[in-house]
Amino acid sequence: MHLLECSRFSWGELMRKVILAALLSVAMVSPSWADAKFEKFIEQLWPRVHAAGFERPLFDAAFKGITEPDPVVIKLAQNQPEFKSTTNEYLEKSVTSIRIDTGKAMLGENAKLLDAIQAKYGVDKRVLLGIWGIESNFGKDMGSMSVMRSLATLMYSGNKKKYAGEQLIAAFTILKRGIRAPDNFTGSWAGALGHTQFIPTTYLSAAADWNGDGKKDIWGSKEDALASTANYLKISGWKADRPWGVEVKLPEGFDRGLIGRAHWKAFSDWARLGIKPAIGEKLPAPEAKAFVMIPQGMDGPVFLVTQNFLALLSYNYSHAYALAVGHLGDRILGGAKVQTAWPPQNTDLAFGERVELQRRLTDMGFDTSGADGRFGAKTYEAVLGFQKKIGVDLDGFPTRKVLERLRKGG
Repeated sequence: MHLLECSRFSWGELMRKVILAALLSVAMVSPSWADAKFEKFIEQLWPRVHAAGFERPLFDAAFKGITEPDPVVIKLAQNQPEFKSTTNEYLEKSVTSIRIDTGKAMLGENAKLLDAIQAKYGVDKRVLLGIWGIESNFGKDMGSMSVMRSLATLMYSGNKKKYAGEQLIAAFTILKRGIRAPDNFTGSWAGALGHTQFIPTTYLSAAADWNGDGKKDIWGSKEDALASTANYLKISGWKADRPWGVEVKLPEGFDRGLIGRAHWKAFSDWARLGIKPAIGEKLPAPEAKAFVMIPQGMDGPVFLVTQNFLALLSYNYSHAYALAVGHLGDRILGGAKVQTAWPPQNTDLAFGERVELQRRLTDMGFDTSGADGRFGAKTYEAVLGFQKKIGVDLDGFPTRKVLERLRKGG
């Protein structure tokens, strides 16, 4: 798992996108120059690792045979901020018919396990299946890259040095405890581990030994991995008495100023305001609170999402990811497709202008969760908040007109 907005997609998907380019580009680098510089960098890590309580033999074993940075990791780290997949494009890639069918098979094969984990932690089994499916294709794509090489590469090059440094120390703790051997310590390009792709710090804080064999084995034990995931979500605030969210339809004339996480209301209160589920007659969990989320603008699907959606965001801070997990889990359990058609994400802004718009919104107190040029739920909420402040129609569209008003200060 990774805790940055839209920061990580499935390991297999990203690998396919960049591996060819990375292999071609590495041929243009001088191996002897790169090796010497990187080996010196590795050696310079030793004082930090030693100060954290680790001995030299473990350090040497962890970096044995690692003499150059991983070009695939560098390529992914460099390209990631400009990944331009919209929410519906991400859902199309993540919530596929094959993945739904596989999830149904996994539900049948692991029914007793999933029911028991749900009973203990209070976390809905459909969400566990959604995470398992999206993170590793139900254990088929857990990542085969050297965790130590990946983390060292991220520390050596790119904009994730702080993250990688924290994960590196946690990774050494995993090795010191004998949970994984240095020559078998594998994961994704960002150092995510096992069936449900825990980062090392999360493994240390939330991993569970479901089997009771004395090991928290999220690689070889789906039982441990799924229980660990449930434990993490419970720690992150998951509530057993409510869903992650539900697709809804807004009534004619709905006050768009109520959209966004600044406005939490009970499902029963939203119902009194005229909001109805996209399918069915009644909203769930009448007393549970939720907010209105528009992941791709006012013309697209609308959701009421709960505290449980925020728990999913703590797993990976991407609204598209959290929505995909919830929707995939629902589909596996027999739920319907998203009912409202996804609109095109039209904008008259160039990439640099999209980044500028997000930065200016944030500077004015309207949080967009970073300035990456990608428009998601928080950017639309921020635009609505800004429009409300300056007293114009609330259409939520991040356009050049909005940017020009931001440049003028409102």
